Amino acid sequence: MRVNKITIAALAVVAGLSLTACQNDDDATGRSDPPAASTPSSSNGGSGSGGSDRGAGKDSGAKDSGAGEGTSAGTGSDEGGEIGKCRTDELEVTATDATVGGDTDGTVAVEFTNGGGRDCAISGYAGVDLKTDSGTLSAERTGEQSPSVVLEDGESVSFAVTYPVNDSGGSGVRVTGLVVTPPDETKSVTLDWPGAASLPVTDGSGTPVRVGPIGSAGQGG
Repeated sequence: MRVNKITIAALAVVAGLSLTACQNDDDATGRSDPPAASTPSSSNGGSGSGGSDRGAGKDSGAKDSGAGEGTSAGTGSDEGGEIGKCRTDELEVTATDATVGGDTDGTVAVEFTNGGGRDCAISGYAGVDLKTDSGTLSAERTGEQSPSVVLEDGESVSFAVTYPVNDSGGSGVRVTGLVVTPPDETKSVTLDWPGAASLPVTDGSGTPVRVGPIGSAGQGG
């Protein structure tokens, strides 16, 4: 009996030591867990940094877009606020008989209408040539002062072409067309001649046709 009691006591001591060792191992394992848990925290921080970079990229793109819109809004404005000259392709050119009864000379009014979609400036003298059955006859300037005119889109301005009336009883020089070149332009427009059918024959000492400056329609020669 004594031997059995000693054996049982020894077994109890061994079992107690084993239990203590297991607990110590568990404690050690538990203490080592927190460092392992820190890894996901570091990973989350990296993902947040990536998100921040993407956010910065979006902000940069928005600024570029805004700058682009500002540049686009400025495009197309008149440089220095200056108004350009009226061009032939922007002008509708018409001619009508403006002769007043009793006048010794005939008058044709040539009208420029701005259809270019912008304001434009026009001044000086237009080039005027009459086509005749005897060749081209160029008009002379009257020498009057020429005002500077700003034509808004859709507005018109006229000038006068004067010529002698053929009352000689003869056939005279037959007029077949009117060629008009706006001031400071080289492109011309050819129109039907609305005035008298013929001009008197001259001695060749000079042209009988005269042209007034822009704005002179109805003033005579």
